[in-house]
Amino acid sequence: MTSAAEAELAGLYINAKEAIYIRLILQQLGHPQPATPIQTDNSTAEGVINSKVQPKRTKAMDMRFHWLRDRETLKQFRIYWRPGRMNYADYWTKHHPAAHHRNIRPEILSSPSVITELNQRKKEVSARVC
Repeated sequence: MTSAAEAELAGLYINAKEAIYIRLILQQLGHPQPATPIQTDNSTAEGVINSKVQPKRTKAMDMRFHWLRDRETLKQFRIYWRPGRMNYADYWTKHHPAAHHRNIRPEILSSPSVITELNQRKKEVSARVC
């Protein structure tokens, strides 16, 4: 298994462990939770978790990927692969051509009209409080 896949598995494990607490709190408040979707851009990591890939050397990663496999089997998480170009988290960490930046900009950035409206609402709320 490549170090990139191991790093991705470690990230998935850390995020899933944090999400467990949030899921438990919501369930105890009476909000049943469907499987929490977790997206990865590393197809090897996704394959290991979903049993599509059987890595040869996994001694250091056994606990993490078995824990993730178990949680997915229990329907607590749904871990799926999505290519980096469609993965919004990758926008900040990968090099993309200028055309990709132009295409993704409306989905990442707020338009000036939205920002103006939010500032106006903020002023109205602060005027009511004072």
